Amino acid sequence: MLFLYLAWYLLSPLFIDKVVSEESPFVESRSVSSGSFMDADSSHKVSGVANVISDNENYLLRFEDFESTNGPDLKVYLSEDLDANSYVSLGVLKGNIGNQNYEIPPGTDLNKYKYALIWCERFSVLFGSAELSLQ
Repeated sequence: MLFLYLAWYLLSPLFIDKVVSEESPFVESRSVSSGSFMDADSSHKVSGVANVISDNENYLLRFEDFESTNGPDLKVYLSEDLDANSYVSLGVLKGNIGNQNYEIPPGTDLNKYKYALIWCERFSVLFGSAELSLQ
């Protein structure tokens, strides 16, 4: 019986979609950089657009038309590379479908981090990435 509970805990995120629909918290904003998500491989699918936006004081990473294969322990990173060797964690992925916002910590060098990653921390697996091009 313990095996069934453990299996459900580990595998259920793969089959359950979590839909998010967040508006941008900024009344007025400008786009700093953006890029389209690409799949990491045939098993890990991600689509949509990643935008870094600013109200001239704060910065957000905003996902629009976002959709991802679900998985356990998915996080959002700003990273220097696709292997997450050097990154800033923006937190837990809020949902695998829908528009969502992630606050970028003050002082983050946006010229240094050129990728938005959907990363499974538990298994160190890339689900998808967006290369962010400065506007």
